[in-house]
Amino acid sequence: MSEIHDAPTASQLVESVREWLERDVLAGTTGRLQFHARVAINVLAMVEREMSLGPQQAIEHALRLASLGVADESELAAAIRNGDLDDRLDEVIVAVRATVTDKLRVANPGYFAKE
Repeated sequence: MSEIHDAPTASQLVESVREWLERDVLAGTTGRLQFHARVAINVLAMVEREMSLGPQQAIEHALRLASLGVADESELAAAIRNGDLDDRLDEVIVAVRATVTDKLRVANPGYFAKE
């Protein structure tokens, strides 16, 4: 894939800011400012993971939804609510579990280290 923007990439920029916050800002602050630096570090780490994992997760999510005959999560929720997928409950559980797992891999991958 050809990139329209030159280096550094968006991913590299986000990584650089996160690393700067971790190495320089966090060590040089205390209290409220240090707390906010930690929050910013966590947010940037989430953005990095979403940029890295998100495109493949989006493809897999769309395939899961299509296999259930719905276009998006709103349609899935409506189908579940209406009982349209009651005869495919095992498939719905697998699909929803996979979606939640993908979301956790971006938002809080440490969750899986506790398994």
